[in-house]
Amino acid sequence: MEGHLKKIITPLFTGSLLLAASCNSTTQKEVKVQVHADTVSISAKAFEKNIAGKAVHLFTLKNSSGLKAMITNFGGRLVGLFVPDKAGNPVDVVAGFAAIEGYQKSTEPYFGATIGRYGNRIAKGLFHLDGKSYALFTNNGPNTLHGGKKGYQDVVWDAKQTDGQTLELTYLSKDMEEGFPGNLQVKVTYALTNENALKISYEAVTDKNTVVNLTNHAFFNLNGAQSGSILNHLVKIDADQYTPVDSTLIPTGKIEEVKGTPFDFTQAKTIGKAINTANVQLKYGKGYDHNFVLNPHKTDQAVAVVTGDQTGIEMHVYTDQPGLQFYSGNFMQGKNRMKGQHQDDFRTAFALETQHFPDSPNQPSFPTTILKPGAVYRSVSIYKFSVAK
Repeated sequence: MEGHLKKIITPLFTGSLLLAASCNSTTQKEVKVQVHADTVSISAKAFEKNIAGKAVHLFTLKNSSGLKAMITNFGGRLVGLFVPDKAGNPVDVVAGFAAIEGYQKSTEPYFGATIGRYGNRIAKGLFHLDGKSYALFTNNGPNTLHGGKKGYQDVVWDAKQTDGQTLELTYLSKDMEEGFPGNLQVKVTYALTNENALKISYEAVTDKNTVVNLTNHAFFNLNGAQSGSILNHLVKIDADQYTPVDSTLIPTGKIEEVKGTPFDFTQAKTIGKAINTANVQLKYGKGYDHNFVLNPHKTDQAVAVVTGDQTGIEMHVYTDQPGLQFYSGNFMQGKNRMKGQHQDDFRTAFALETQHFPDSPNQPSFPTTILKPGAVYRSVSIYKFSVAK
């Protein structure tokens, strides 16, 4: 089996399988950034740890235009993302922790994490493939969320920083890990472009038919991670339809129009404008926690635009995926002390997860998430930053 898998994987990952997780000079530096009135220090030393026999580190990427990303190979997590605001000051726009222990102890396991093997929910932790039934761990009420009990957010990835703007992470998800069939070799590449974009590229190959849906769960606040509510952020999503859910947040299988509903973001509006509307879908999600069916698009067309009302920072989202999960931080409960000693209070961050649709393995009418041997899974998420004019 292992020999067969190597034959499949080698052409895709030539030069990338023998990876070094050792820190270079970039990872050793302490980074201090100004976030409003508070100074936040993120030290590489606070991420130096051995977990399950593997070394964890913090890596720093910088471009020539003032964009900086800090990533740990524990969970493939985006720890910090520093973006120039309208005054040219760097603002950390993602929620996270200043030390590895914060991620290990957090009541919210997905801050900044790479999500897999299947992002979002699978109904009742069950799916059928090739005439066989597969049972998964149910970690979200009756359903499986983001890969199960130990998803990709809890594993230590092999890491290689190829240059000052690029980090490659790889992980072998073994056959039947968390109940999913097939040895899946995954590669995630974080790259900063000189156009002030964070590009996350995903690739995967398998030796058995399986289901795959990879994404990143960065929690954003474009006013700065310590700035409070995100309800005044302006959001535009290029989606005329969305997938309504049942009371457990599993899609009903229907695809409905957003027009005339609180889910209409085809014209920019604040997150808070309709979030408290008497609407059964908002009741089920305790706000927005829904998959938007993106209109036909190419990777160079923004599928979403978000603007921070205080900083003027504007984020354009690009992807090749058919869906976008918009989550408005409804389950944030102020139980975790984040960077800068602030709490992760209710709706102080949002997520925009590029993806295939939730529960696709059980919904024949949804775009398929099946990956077969010989094929290559590819996906891209691009978050590009500028200042609103």
